[in-house]
Amino acid sequence: MENPARILIVDDEPSITEFVSYAMQKEGYLTEVASNGEDALEKIESDHFDLFILDIMLPGIDGLSVCRRLRRDARTAAVPI
Repeated sequence: MENPARILIVDDEPSITEFVSYAMQKEGYLTEVASNGEDALEKIESDHFDLFILDIMLPGIDGLSVCRRLRRDARTAAVPI
């Protein structure tokens, strides 16, 4: 049996992360949630994800900056966002 894909959901609105996480889990995916860019980058450093769902307007480091960092990193450059 294959391991389910892991998705990192990054959004500062709890209602959105709850909804998206629930929908993805219902389809068999494993999800993690981060509420800001700093937390997202920490999770990405310490873990592997197969997909990032990323809000643009985040407190602290915005989503576009997170996206740029992901694309510059060889480990995450090919991961869909």
